[in-house]
Amino acid sequence: MTTSPPTLNGWLILDKPLGLSSAQGVAATKRILRGIGIRPDRIGHGGTLDPLATGVLPIAIGEATKLAGRMLDATKAYDFTVQWGAATATEDAEGEVTATSDRRPALTEIEQILPQFTGLIAQVPPQYSALKVDGKRAYALARAGEHVELAVRHITIHSLALVATTRDTATLSASVSKGTYIRSLARDIALTLGTVGHVTMLRRTKAGPFTLDQAISLDKFASLVQEPGVEQVLLPLMAGLDDIPALSIDPEQAAALRQGRRLFGHPASPGTYLACLGAVPVALVEIDPEAVRVLRGFNL
Repeated sequence: MTTSPPTLNGWLILDKPLGLSSAQGVAATKRILRGIGIRPDRIGHGGTLDPLATGVLPIAIGEATKLAGRMLDATKAYDFTVQWGAATATEDAEGEVTATSDRRPALTEIEQILPQFTGLIAQVPPQYSALKVDGKRAYALARAGEHVELAVRHITIHSLALVATTRDTATLSASVSKGTYIRSLARDIALTLGTVGHVTMLRRTKAGPFTLDQAISLDKFASLVQEPGVEQVLLPLMAGLDDIPALSIDPEQAAALRQGRRLFGHPASPGTYLACLGAVPVALVEIDPEAVRVLRGFNL
């Protein structure tokens, strides 16, 4: 008698290597799982990471894909190195040099201007980005030689600290809101210091609740899944909701929520909750003064 492959639901926290796109990371995960006879129906990533960046890439599998949108909105943290003296078309080491400067800022100068880049700030995204302009990707237009005008956006830098310096570089650590481009942050810091610069190293150290401590390489993932119990390699679906309080429900309420129906008269305070029947997540719900309504239901 053949045994059905396990149904996977959870998070793989990939330590994405240099040169691999987020989509390629998802594709590689699928190949590894297929290699042990598992065909995940749904798999996606929780936030794009540039090919020239490394670090935390949450990959959602099965029912966890319903939470990928929340991961896109989550706070991210990065370590990055700015090379002073050269601006590039892409604002990283991949692009052609577009401007140079002999000025090298001192450590004290860098420390003094960092408060200007903390809190709510305005930022113009890089021309080489995935944002759409008239239905086309900005990077595609830029590669075709077109000048791309991108609108100013307002983003939040929760924290920004200087980690290390050399004569020609500065390495910083930042915690940032959704929509922040580290390349543009580095560009603007350099311009404020009276020079130009570009990013030579970018490493994501945190995405939402997930950190580098939980991340593994593709090679390690491939070796671990060969062992019995591939589910043990994944973090549970609930790991992506560690900031959401649990809401205990009974079987009758669980049945209603699974059908997308609202619950009335629940005593819990307004807010977002993870409704659970015992230890089983049933739905991500929103409670307002009138009712409990389903945001995302889970088939577990």
